[in-house]
Amino acid sequence: MPTIPGNEPHRHRRMAESFGVDAERYDRTRPRYPDALVDRVASRADTGRPPAVLDVGCGTGIAARQFRAAGCTVLGVEPDERMADFARRLGVPAEVATFEAWDPAGREFDVVAAGQSWHWVDPAAGAAKAARVLRPGGSLVAFWNVPEPPPAVAEAFAEAYESVAPDAPIDVRATPNRGGDGYWSLLTKAADGIRGTGAFGEPEQWHFDWQATYTRDAWLDQLPTQGALTRLPPDDVARVLDAVGAAVDAMGGSFPMRYATVALTAERLAGGTGR
Repeated sequence: MPTIPGNEPHRHRRMAESFGVDAERYDRTRPRYPDALVDRVASRADTGRPPAVLDVGCGTGIAARQFRAAGCTVLGVEPDERMADFARRLGVPAEVATFEAWDPAGREFDVVAAGQSWHWVDPAAGAAKAARVLRPGGSLVAFWNVPEPPPAVAEAFAEAYESVAPDAPIDVRATPNRGGDGYWSLLTKAADGIRGTGAFGEPEQWHFDWQATYTRDAWLDQLPTQGALTRLPPDDVARVLDAVGAAVDAMGGSFPMRYATVALTAERLAGGTGR
């Protein structure tokens, strides 16, 4: 994931709320999450009833639908009305608000989940809010799909993006195949925010490796849903896609993509309500 200098993406609200520009494409092309992670989240609450999951930054409801299929009840919170509307049309109840400003109206949950979204939440305020809406023993689980594109594909994207948006506040070279620093620093900030509440046990990390194969067309279909491109003019997006497409063509028209799905989770302590 390209990163924003300073590692405070939650302050860049225009980018955070830009993904609804093409919600249908986002839902169609973004990768799902490993069944092992979904099952592990669903099993965090051993209550004898369906676990109640609050999906923070639910987007179009990708993770929410997976949790529902695993037997959970799910409520989404999403700041972009376009994304929330798409989620609702697919059966996911979603309320429009940033998580920090959202009113839980006395509702409590077994799991606060955030798929590909916790970096858009203030790590301190978000963790405190999660503590307030979680039942004792409930879990906060933030997780991301981390792609590791082949070097030729990543380099083509970086060079083309820097040529069309040289002043953008995004480090497009901070990709996982260059060390993953963008993600690990976000995990560190998220963990610090959780510890700062005094309401959770020590955070732990989960890691799931998997792989997908992308054709040229499939990868170029997904690229415009990424935050680096959602606010660029169409002609600039086309230039980036042309460059990346040429790189994929040179690889034979498709490539394997390694993914690591990384998660940070912590359990709410009895009596821990956040500071």
